[in-house]
Amino acid sequence: MTQRDWIEKDFYKELGVSSDASTEEIKKAYRKLARELHPDANPGDSKAEARFKTVSEAYGVLSDDKKRKEYDEARALFGSGGFRGGFPGGGAQQPGGFDLNDLFARGAQGGAGGGLGDLFGGLFGGGQTRPGPTAPRSQRGVDVESELTIDFGDAVRGAEVPIRLSSPGRCERCGGTGSRPGSAPRTCPTCNGVGLVSRSQGAFAFSEPCTDCRGTGRLIDDPCPECGGDGVSTRIRSLTVRVPAGVADGQKVRLKGQGEPGRGGAPAGDLYVTVHVTPHRLFGRSAKNSDDLTLTVPVTFPELASGATVTVPTLDSTVTLRIPAGTASGRTFRVRGRGVTKRNGTSGDLLVTVEVAVPQRLDGAASEALSAYAEATKDFDPRAGLLGGAR
Repeated sequence: MTQRDWIEKDFYKELGVSSDASTEEIKKAYRKLARELHPDANPGDSKAEARFKTVSEAYGVLSDDKKRKEYDEARALFGSGGFRGGFPGGGAQQPGGFDLNDLFARGAQGGAGGGLGDLFGGLFGGGQTRPGPTAPRSQRGVDVESELTIDFGDAVRGAEVPIRLSSPGRCERCGGTGSRPGSAPRTCPTCNGVGLVSRSQGAFAFSEPCTDCRGTGRLIDDPCPECGGDGVSTRIRSLTVRVPAGVADGQKVRLKGQGEPGRGGAPAGDLYVTVHVTPHRLFGRSAKNSDDLTLTVPVTFPELASGATVTVPTLDSTVTLRIPAGTASGRTFRVRGRGVTKRNGTSGDLLVTVEVAVPQRLDGAASEALSAYAEATKDFDPRAGLLGGAR
């Protein structure tokens, strides 16, 4: 995508946010639209898929601080409708034959000088140094973010989860060359593949992007119809995310090299997948040690008072738990090795908390028995010293 594309598109409008929206607001708006427009939620709906790609493209620019800065600079300088009298008509020529469209395209492709601030700063003394005629700079691909939701058991045991991702990727039709299959780019004869040309003006000499190849060092005579010669297209691809055992809610899993492709032979960025864990009906994770699982087991008063052996569930089976006589409600027992098992062989524990379950209703026999028990234990005052200790 070139700087010309950036200026002619209103990415803020696509996401429904203001131009001063925070990174979190942009992310929140994208997540909402992505859920509504995702092809899985709209099978066979070409309009929804096209809109999904447009929203993904907008998020790809606004979620990246560097790209967003260049985009904002371009819009502030030339307006959201493009350079007046320039882009729509095919070239804003300045004195001396300098084409601002070519300069923008060079900035968008990550070539010499990078974005607008670097290009103009070097030409007009903005405090940045300009490189001499060297090979076009390579630029590592941008990191990409995605999300997935897994159940509690998969988070504890680990799992391999397939996901579908819409993001910029190397064009499959041309293999990233930008040329129609069967053809190939050729070296620009003007700059000899460097991407820069030197120009003298009075006592000064400086380098500027080659206007013939737009700073790429290559000429594409027959552009790929899929990517328009850019070598990168937004596509939907399937990946498998290996979620490690014991992953916590909100934790990110990194897939190296699965982000946006690099430019000029540079490596691709990474994919960071934020994992959301669905809460379990019975089990939880300990706040002190995430490898320990927690479980609350209801018991009767006689079981705590007289002692008992009860069967409690684990994620995989069951275990027996011995409750000593006189156990207080709320006490926690540790069952070794029944928590999260890591790849290195270490395991967490299962923390079982016992709590008295109080019947909502008692029949006649139970009421009489409880009254007899209260009479038999009337000398036992569990609140002895409570009021005195408050003074």
